[in-house]
Amino acid sequence: MYVTAAESRVLARVFGLLSEDLAEHDVRLAVGEHLLELLGADYYASFVWQEATQRFEKAVFLNMDPANLATYDAYYQYHDPITFKLQARREATLVTQVMPQRDLMRTEFFNDFLARDGLYWGVNAYSYVGGQNIGDVRIWRGRQRGNFDAHTLELLRLIEPAFTGALVRASGAPVVAQLSDGSPILKLSVREFEIARMISDDLSDKEIAHRLAVEISTVRTHIDRIFAKLGVRRRSGVASLFARH
Repeated sequence: MYVTAAESRVLARVFGLLSEDLAEHDVRLAVGEHLLELLGADYYASFVWQEATQRFEKAVFLNMDPANLATYDAYYQYHDPITFKLQARREATLVTQVMPQRDLMRTEFFNDFLARDGLYWGVNAYSYVGGQNIGDVRIWRGRQRGNFDAHTLELLRLIEPAFTGALVRASGAPVVAQLSDGSPILKLSVREFEIARMISDDLSDKEIAHRLAVEISTVRTHIDRIFAKLGVRRRSGVASLFARH
């Protein structure tokens, strides 16, 4: 994919940030500030899905009215025609990919919630570990800027593995994955999981080292351990397991 010099500078800051050991709330807030710049956006929010309560909680946001967000917490997340469709795709998705803009504009959700802060064009991305949604990013533009595009999705897909890894690392827990083909439970450390995700996205050792701000030799040591734990001999084997998981 083509990345402009300006985008490259912002991406470098994003990957530097995501290589730090930040609290989960701070990861989601700080990455939002960079995403607004990277994507030429105006508004940002991030939530964590709570399976036990069936709610989006732990909101962080930029350039949105806290009182309006409170109405989402109390009411509109239960009358939201787009977010569950976006979440189900498990990858960066334009709002217009799940609902035409003209249809969205006819909804209570748009007129009484989104429009109050000027949110018009949206794109969401989600971080998953297995079947668990551990955090999301919701980025919006005002009407005058125009919709997001395929390049937006490419940029978000570029960031997603490091974002997911930072959230997992912030949780302080090992990653436990159950493969869909019934293989034994596999345990990767947080860093190993992060690198395995990047391998599955076809990043080179050099690219992974750059994103994590570590030496290539450190990355290769982790890869050797990942191969041993997953029982594979090649990078393609890692990608195949993650594709099935």
